[in-house]
Amino acid sequence: MRVLVVDDEPLARERLHSMLQQTSGVTVSGAAGNGEEAIASARESLPDLVLLDIAMPGGDGLEVARELAGLRPRPGIVFVTAHAEHAAAAFDVEAVDYLVKPVRRERLEIALQRARLFLATRGSFASDGGRGHLLVRQRGGVRRIAIDEVTYLQADDKYVMVHHAHGHDLIEDSLKSLEEAFPDRFLRIHRNCLVARKALEGLRRDGEGQYRVLLRGIAEPLEISRRCLPTVRSAIEQY
Repeated sequence: MRVLVVDDEPLARERLHSMLQQTSGVTVSGAAGNGEEAIASARESLPDLVLLDIAMPGGDGLEVARELAGLRPRPGIVFVTAHAEHAAAAFDVEAVDYLVKPVRRERLEIALQRARLFLATRGSFASDGGRGHLLVRQRGGVRRIAIDEVTYLQADDKYVMVHHAHGHDLIEDSLKSLEEAFPDRFLRIHRNCLVARKALEGLRRDGEGQYRVLLRGIAEPLEISRRCLPTVRSAIEQY
């Protein structure tokens, strides 16, 4: 796991650096003393994890975290702060964890373990001998959902809701990445929705002339955009 250390206090950076060097499976990819340096270093080294001070010049840690969220692959963020009251703000930007200064080795180990869990599901789709799975990150572990059991995927704010044979779960991947990963499995019917091709059952037109798609096992028809309608109709005819 490649870790970038960001703190405006040189002694704090050195202490974290020292503890990380003594941790198995961890490499320090770089260090930065302010927000601008942090963003530049992260874009260059693409770390897996950023230990990020909240209060510092050149853009505070929260601003930096929002900027780093746009990197691909997205790094995990663990905030390091001298003020415990900042913890709530840390989770507003989807931080993996937060550490209060002075950082204890035992607490750092816990944060690194949480980061490893984040990284294990950062790209939550996986291929296994041609059988696709989605990985759902849960407290204390990871659960696999077979692609064959997924009926449709719908964008939900910053996440994607997976509707499958056993219920529904949120994952962090974008619809675009899932569409590209499984082009033969899913079909886009709307800018915010992909459906399983094998679940396609038919089309229904409502009183306002809007077409909706019928899926096997789903009571409520789903809206189709006009742009996607020809492709959906063609796919239904094939199935």
